[in-house]
This record gives sequence, structure tokens and C-alpha cells, in this order.
Amino acid sequence: MNISTIRFPMPKTIDPPRPWSPADLEACHATVQRLHAYWDARRGERAMPARRDIDPADMKALLPNLILVDVVADARRYVYRLVGTHEVEMRGGDPTGKAVKDAFYAESAADTLLFLDRVVETRQPVLYRGTYRPTSSRIQQEDTLFLPLSNDGASVNMILIYGHIRHVKDEQRV
Repeated sequence: MNISTIRFPMPKTIDPPRPWSPADLEACHATVQRLHAYWDARRGERAMPARRDIDPADMKALLPNLILVDVVADARRYVYRLVGTHEVEMRGGDPTGKAVKDAFYAESAADTLLFLDRVVETRQPVLYRGTYRPTSSRIQQEDTLFLPLSNDGASVNMILIYGHIRHVKDEQRV
């Protein structure tokens, strides 16, 4: 299976999506690798598993960093269905029920939407590995895996997102 990776060098310049080899996944944190292996096993011979194939009890340790995003057929495009407690804490609020474009946690809404659009278009996982500034006072290094889910096996109706943060730097404002 091809997995795409998009890297965001600082400052805000976006590299175009490009094919990624399994060796890139091997460089990720073990939790990212395990989640991908779980997703891959749950999909079986299908392009992607359905949400009903994913059991939260199988990944209790990852739940605080998991996000589920609904793919909707209206102007919102993507809506947060579930946001883990660690994600809520980092963001300073719970975006559940809000459009991603209005409650993103990245350098820009366009950056976030690029990843989600890529997952929907390719029906394949997308990996982000890099450093970014989600807020004016925070710098993060993160491995983030975006995994497609499908009720009908053909179109993406939900995206499972997991991020493992390797470093956070919070700068104090004077």
C-alpha cells in the first residue's frame, strides 16, 4: 500500500504530496506504527475499514490523542466528531461538532484541509512528520497519521487522526 507524506518546513511553505515508502513509517514512533498496523489489519482486503471495524477498547492508550473527523457533503467539508482529551488540552478547548476549517490546530486551515483532502482523494493514509507552529507561542514536532474510514468501501466518510508529539516548546510572552 502506498502511503503519502506531506512535510511542512518552517516557515509556512507546503511541499506537494509525494509517494512515501514503508521505511518512512518505520522512522515514526511505535504508537504510530501500531495504529497503522491495526488499521491495516482491520481493512483486510478492502481499501479501508469502516468505523464499525475500529474498536476503541483495542487502543485505550491512544485515545487521548485520537481524533475522528466526519467527511460531510456540505460547505463545512470536515467536522470534528470526537477529539481526545490530550488534543482538547493542547488546543485549549474542545472543537467537537465544529468545522475543521473553523477550529483547526495547525499553522493554517489550508494546511489542515490539504491533509484531509489528500486522504479523501486517494483513499489512502497520509503521514505528516515535521515541525510546525500551531499557535503563536508553541512549536511542536509531531508524527501525525491520517487514516481513511469508509462505510461503503468506496468513499471516505470519516478520517481517524493520531498524532505523537516528540517535542513541545511553549514560549512565554512578556
